[in-house]
Amino acid sequence: MLITLYLSIFGTMNHNKKTVFLAVLLPIQVIFINFISGKTQFIEEYYSNGIYPYISRFLRLIFGWLPISIGDLIGLILICLFVFETYKIIKNRFRNLIKKSIRFIAFLSIIYCFFYLFWGLNYFREPLAKKLNLKSSQYTTEQLIETSISFIDTLNSIQTSISGNDTIKIIVPYTNREIYNKVSDAYLNLSNQFPQLTYKSPSIKNSIVSLFQSYNGTSGYLNPITGEAQVNSMIPKAGMPATACHEVAHQIGWSAENEANFVGFLASVASDDIYFKYSGYRMALRYCIRELRKREPELFKQYWLKINKGIRKELKDNYDFWKQFENPIEPYLKKGYNSYLKANNQAKGIESYSYVVDLLIAYTEQNKP
Repeated sequence: MLITLYLSIFGTMNHNKKTVFLAVLLPIQVIFINFISGKTQFIEEYYSNGIYPYISRFLRLIFGWLPISIGDLIGLILICLFVFETYKIIKNRFRNLIKKSIRFIAFLSIIYCFFYLFWGLNYFREPLAKKLNLKSSQYTTEQLIETSISFIDTLNSIQTSISGNDTIKIIVPYTNREIYNKVSDAYLNLSNQFPQLTYKSPSIKNSIVSLFQSYNGTSGYLNPITGEAQVNSMIPKAGMPATACHEVAHQIGWSAENEANFVGFLASVASDDIYFKYSGYRMALRYCIRELRKREPELFKQYWLKINKGIRKELKDNYDFWKQFENPIEPYLKKGYNSYLKANNQAKGIESYSYVVDLLIAYTEQNKP
């Protein structure tokens, strides 16, 4: 679809009124999105709980059955076409640069429309805490410590029950495909408690550009144009169930990263599979313990040692995995992603991921025995 549009704009289409119209439409769309972004109740009722579930499920039905990532393929082809067009402009010494620029803006206008129509408006819906009746607020250090201890105890118990020894590192025995298949079962269990988090017609795939994602420092992403959940197939298996559940949270309409993290946690721990529970509590503890390190470095050291040695070994391996892909370009890519998040109702950018701690504490407080 996008390839055809690209070729029609850059190939046979003449520089005519249609191209100019599409180009002029881009700033108009930006103004409209800026206006409607403040209408959270309208978006929640008519988009997130109105047309979006039909759009997203339709996309998953079309692309979900295919074994490879169509979104990745489209992206790679478009990048190649863009490089080719740039080469032609340079080769022709920038002749027809204005015409080419207008055509490029016209294409961006179409992409912008598809992005917000197919998924992006979910950035401006009502907060997840409101939908799940959670009293999310500023938490105290005491609450953070209490929640961290709870997650440490639970994770230690799970690790010991799997390995039989608190010093043995967890090794997830599933293939990537087996993990993706189990995600649907996890969400089925979760929907019994939260019907608004129901997931049907799965579309979870290994990303073709997993190596690039590793160098970019990302575990997965949702392609908003094809509705496919893409998972970095190279990441350590212990984190993969929670990552897959996180991307599915995006699929069912939770765009904000902290909310997708929280839904991913809920789905993972709702699973009947003990490795999913491990992955979910592991993710939750990592965010909580990271916040504790920021607030109370000495207390962090104390509670870090309360985590079973086998878990700490696995987390160290995870750290080493990402360390090997550090590169000088990654910070700039993250700056770009940071700006993207800020432009879409996440004022703290990448730091928004850590806001899941608010939701985790609110949930723990509400579900105390």
